[in-house]
Formats: sequence, structure tokens, C-alpha cells
Amino acid sequence: MMTTAKPGVKKHLTSSIPLWVRTDQPRQTGMDYWKGPHSKIISATPGLEEYRQIHLAEDNPGRWPATNGIETSIPVDRKIDGVAEVTFRSALSPLLGRKQTQLAYKDEINVFRRTLLYTGPPNSSRWYDVAGAGEAVGARAMVYLRRRDGVGAGEFRRFIKEQLVPALAATGVLKELRTQTFLPWIEKLWDTPNVAHDNPHDQQFHASLILGFTDTAARDAFFTSNVPAELSNQLAPLAAAIHAYDVDAALTYVKNGTVLPHYEQ
Repeated sequence: MMTTAKPGVKKHLTSSIPLWVRTDQPRQTGMDYWKGPHSKIISATPGLEEYRQIHLAEDNPGRWPATNGIETSIPVDRKIDGVAEVTFRSALSPLLGRKQTQLAYKDEINVFRRTLLYTGPPNSSRWYDVAGAGEAVGARAMVYLRRRDGVGAGEFRRFIKEQLVPALAATGVLKELRTQTFLPWIEKLWDTPNVAHDNPHDQQFHASLILGFTDTAARDAFFTSNVPAELSNQLAPLAAAIHAYDVDAALTYVKNGTVLPHYEQ
């Protein structure tokens, strides 16, 4: 089903934190600790509009179709385990949460071996209204985009907003569509102790997408359709890498500015 209606959009200020759990214990132990004790520290941060944990599947070779000149296979040594998606109520909110952030810093060593912070300016995180009334998300994919050297940040942002988003929305299959474009990565913004923050230039990302589907069958159908291949042709001059991850779970701990008694899936 194709639709030409432009979806409504809500604009936010969001930080996106890719995470790699420690390898000296079972992966599930780390994922469970993140889901439990660590989530309580983040949820208690003042000034949050939403806090979600995106748990990525352990087996994630890369769902985006192979494309000449674009890295679509996810390198094993850089494969992300999960992403903390922290959306603030205002541009001043991060200042309100400094005390709680210090607690999060100290707790990271208990669960993570590497963490990176990507953030954008206010309104650069966009949530599009693509689901009909009562339509739920049963499966998701998370896609990271790396800009090609020599391509301007403005050109890249415009392509995502003016071409990529309308093309994705027009498929009619998405029940969730969120995009983020990032400012240049700066280690000092999230230089937590005893945890790695290595992020070489050729491994950095410049944007992300979250795609929601009715179920895993719909997600599989999307990635085997001609849509990603067509988008790849348009992205080839701009993107050096497209890493598409299957999401195991998206857990919401803070919603509409309120800490939930139990996470919502």
C-alpha cells in the first residue's frame, strides 16, 4: 500500500547512547542488569520526557541489502548490544539531571564495556505519525547511517527529512518512524570512568532511524522488498554505511514526562 499523505511530526531533543555489554559475563546477564538496576538510575533523572531502552538482537549481521560502495554488513567487533534513547522535556533538562547522571556514570562499569553519546540540537529528533488508531508495533528495526566523507551535514539532514522519510512513510507498512540526526561526536560529552569510548572517525554515525512494524513477518517482508534497494541507490552518493539491526525489545520507562511503575513494551 502506498500513500502520499505527509505524516504529522513531533520534534524533540534526544540523546542516543549505543551500548556494548561486558564480555566477561554472559550477554544476557548484562542486558538484564541494564533492564533492571541501571534503568532505575536513569528513570529518576529530572527533566525527562521519555526514556526507552532499545535491546538489539544478539544475532545481527546486518539486515540492509548489500549495496556497492556502502558498508551494510555490521562488523562483529563494533556490533552494538543496545541503545538508550533519552528524550528531554526542554533544552535545559540535561542541566537538571547532572546529579543523577553522575550516578549513571559510576554504575556503567557494572554492566558496560563501551558507551558512546550521540546527540543533536533541539528539534533534530523527529517522531512521525505513521500508525493508524489502535495499531501496535510488534517488531522494530534500528538503522544507523554514516555520512560519506566530503558530504555536508546539511545536505545529509535534508536528504533524510525531504526524501528518506517520505519514501519510508509512503510504503504504508510502518507503525513507528523516528529519526535522529547527530551533531559531530565529541568524547568529552560522555567520558565516563573505566568504560571504553573509542569511536574512530571511520566508525562514527551521523543519523539513526527506528522503524516499527506490525510483526516480524512484516519486518522481514520490508527488508526483502525492493524498498531498501531503491533507497540504497539514492543514498549511495551520501552514505558510507547503513547498519540495520533487528530489535528484540523496546522498553519504555519514562513516558510523557512520567516515570512508569513498570516498563512498557
